[in-house]
Amino acid sequence: MGKYTTIELFAGAGGLALGVEKAGFTTIGAVEFDHDACETLRANRPNWNIYEGDIADLTKLDLKEYYGLSEGELDLLSGGAPCQAFSYAGKRLGFEDTRGTLFYHYAIYLQQLQPKMFLFENVRGLLTHDKGRTYQTMCKVFEAAGYDIQKQILNAWDYDNAQKRERLITIGIRKDLAGKCTFSFPEKCKYKPVLKDVLNEVPESPYTPYGEKKRKLFELVPPGGYWRDIDPALAKEYMKSCWNMGGGRTGILRRMSMNEPSLAVLTSPSQKQTERCHPLEARPFTIRENARIQSFPDDWVFCGSISSQYRQIGNAVPVNLAYHVAQKIYEALDGKQ
Repeated sequence: MGKYTTIELFAGAGGLALGVEKAGFTTIGAVEFDHDACETLRANRPNWNIYEGDIADLTKLDLKEYYGLSEGELDLLSGGAPCQAFSYAGKRLGFEDTRGTLFYHYAIYLQQLQPKMFLFENVRGLLTHDKGRTYQTMCKVFEAAGYDIQKQILNAWDYDNAQKRERLITIGIRKDLAGKCTFSFPEKCKYKPVLKDVLNEVPESPYTPYGEKKRKLFELVPPGGYWRDIDPALAKEYMKSCWNMGGGRTGILRRMSMNEPSLAVLTSPSQKQTERCHPLEARPFTIRENARIQSFPDDWVFCGSISSQYRQIGNAVPVNLAYHVAQKIYEALDGKQ
């Protein structure tokens, strides 16, 4: 048991929660809608008090009573609500404008439990979503709930992950702790790992193979290459309408190299404009290879169909990125004491 407690919202397969736990926190509750993801959490952490279902049903309850907490007792609320546009009713840009979105329920947790700190993660595109108004509204809600906030875009590659994956991290400190509790974002790690650092002795696991035609094309693509590195006639036949699109289209027939980090792990092993072929074999990454790239430990079990497991891993926050951020939150809470 860690000395600091946390509740995880929109927990998915547990990447963020696992990183937070690794930093020394005790998870007293996790909320998730997807059944397979809940089974994954239960298989790995049966003591996490998993709530499976619509978070809207849970936030109708008295959350302090549900978790057996007094107001302000919880140390950390973490999670990241999916990005949705708000209503801007009367242009108040506040809590009422978020009704009908999943963020609204994150805000209810924050208001009711008043944790000492919160961690809210999302895609970097949230900053510009709806011309920036979505994130602006979220920040107003955080501040109205009684929190001073800090934000920064962090790349997982800078924090012990062999993957380029950017996340917007927002940290909140309850205003009454200002001056007693100081947070600073983690410094970048000195070494930035590449695929050869994580794709050694990976446990066997299933994968969804390419069709024969695509497999033969990928055999022609060198590691680190893409469609421009094969016969233009073959590339044009494969790309069809994409051939006439603008831009570099570097994700099409893209093969990774052992000497580079992976591009962001996807929720599906084969998406035509964002392909990630294995560096040494003409196939997608396996379940366990994707999990390694996301810095999940090899003993973290994923439940459900192969497609569900790919989706759970692709949607997760990289564990080591979460760990480095949570470690700084832990230090901030220690400073409070």
